[in-house]
This record gives sequence, C-alpha cells and structure tokens, in this order.
Amino acid sequence: MSVKENFDKIQSEIASICDRIGRDPASINVVAVTKYVSNERAKEAIDAGVVHLGENRAEGLAMKQEDIQEQVSWHFIGSLQSKKVKKVAPHISYLHSLDRVSLAKELDKRLDRELACFVQVNVSKEESKAGLDIEEVDEFIQELEAYPSLKIIGLMTMAPFVNDPEETRPIFKALKKIQLDIQAKNYSHAPCTELSMGMSNDYQVAIEEGATFIRIGTSLVGNEKKEGN
Repeated sequence: MSVKENFDKIQSEIASICDRIGRDPASINVVAVTKYVSNERAKEAIDAGVVHLGENRAEGLAMKQEDIQEQVSWHFIGSLQSKKVKKVAPHISYLHSLDRVSLAKELDKRLDRELACFVQVNVSKEESKAGLDIEEVDEFIQELEAYPSLKIIGLMTMAPFVNDPEETRPIFKALKKIQLDIQAKNYSHAPCTELSMGMSNDYQVAIEEGATFIRIGTSLVGNEKKEGN
C-alpha cells in the first residue's frame, strides 16, 4: 500500500479506538519514524497529511532536513549523545529521550528557546534500552528545574517487542500512572501532560492506555532497507 493508504488506515483505526474508549482522536499525534526510508518516502508521508517526523540519528536528521523544506515538526527519538547536541537541539521541536542530567545541561547550554522534552523511562527494565528506572523519575524531573530551556511535557517508553501486543499493556499502564503522579505535583517546568508510547506493533494498546504521541515507522512509511534486500 502507499504511504497515504497506510496513514488513512492508521487514522481510521485511531478514530475507531478513540470512539470506543471515549477519547478525542485529535489528541493522538502520529510521528512518522523515517530513519529507514528515503527523503522521497518521508515527503510522501508529508503529502499524505503527516505533520510530525521522527529521526533517531543526528546524521539522518541533518540529511532529511537539508532536503525537506515543508513545514513539519521534527522529533528526535533516539538516544542523544552530549557531543551531538549542538547538531540536533537547534533543529528539533521535540526530544523523546531525555534521561540524564549531563544531557539536560548540554541542551540548556545550546538552546536559545524552549524545547519540548519527554523523559525516557525504562519501564520494562531491559538492559538493552536507555531510560530511567521508575523510582528515579520524580527526583530527576525535580532536578530539571535548573534548566529553563527544557519544558518537560511528558514521559516516553519503549515496550519490549512481543508477538502479542496485549503483553505490552502493563508497560503502558505503568507509564500512565507515573505521568499522572508527576502531573499532580504541578511542577511549573514539567506539566507532563503527554505520553510518547506505542510503535507499529503495539500502538493500538498504547492508545487505549493513554498515549498522546505514537511513533510509527514500518506500518506507515515502510522500511526501505528491508525492501531492498
């Protein structure tokens, strides 16, 4: 299917889920993860109506932005090394992977405006994944008050890749609970109203559990690296 057909299908599915659980479909932001596709495929997504594009490498972000002039919101969704901050921070609207004070300090140094950030939480405690332990989140967010360029809009997690998406539900449910706990504390620098969770294989469950940003690659724009094999 074309990217437009994929996007139409995803939007239809979002509308159906939201109707069933009493949510507004407009509260769900689809981030097209374009790291495995060409600039042309990314432009197809924009033409289809996608307004959020996500990259996970500084080089990939620069390459896409050099060629894509359309007005979109750029998201950095991968782990960000402190030494790459100056190449990334000025060029993005959202960072999904804030997980250490050293990164916050470097970001604040390089920014002359406010950057919307998600604190990454390793809910599943997988060693292969970055992010804070659940118990560390509140203290970390309190520390971030020292960096005025960073607006902590929410939390992000990656669930394990499993055959049955239903198995991811406890992960998403746990992140929602942490988000509500932080939100209730009314930190001025951390409204924490958003949840970035859910990918191609599990975004339906993530929406049911409160996701407001879903990061979709394969189901939306495909994977040209695999297609080329």
